[in-house]
Amino acid sequence: MREKQILDAAVEVFARHGYHSASMDEVSDVAGVSKPMIYSYLGAKEDLFLHCIRREAGRLLEAVQAGIKPDLPPDMQLWHGLRSFYGFVSEYRDSWTVLHRQALTVGGPFAGEVDALRGRAIELVSALVVSAGSRKGLAEQAEFSGEGLAAALVGAAESLADWWLDHSDVSDAVLASWLMNLIWLGFNDLVEGDVWRPR
Repeated sequence: MREKQILDAAVEVFARHGYHSASMDEVSDVAGVSKPMIYSYLGAKEDLFLHCIRREAGRLLEAVQAGIKPDLPPDMQLWHGLRSFYGFVSEYRDSWTVLHRQALTVGGPFAGEVDALRGRAIELVSALVVSAGSRKGLAEQAEFSGEGLAAALVGAAESLADWWLDHSDVSDAVLASWLMNLIWLGFNDLVEGDVWRPR
């Protein structure tokens, strides 16, 4: 319980000030615990930030996985996954700020943790692309392009979430719809064998 209290406070402070400007004094004040207790539970500032990133990355991935319903067609699985992703970003804006804006800016092992999260998200989406292609008898083509297309979709989803931090008047359902219309229509053409080629 005490560890959660400290991590909640740290995420809030890191999101507000960024890693370099955030102070352990403020984390201590917001958490309502002493600095020695923070050091005892979670270590120095660098350790604390890494704990924050790992916890928020795990929570985000769990939310997306919980939203994907494996009994539905691949497009609906992706739709529900995107809704869960944007639902998480909406509810935990500080978490997304720490993961996407702060960790990537600071770099080093922090960015590495976010890259690992991205890799797991790409695996999830790639499995949906391959599943859709297999249903249409195009498993080989889907397997060849699935990972790259999944990386493109995950990148687009992240960029749209980052844009959304400054445009919060748009609902999470609308965001998911935009991305489905932008991405899935193209995926669907691919798994139908309708491929664009330059003239």
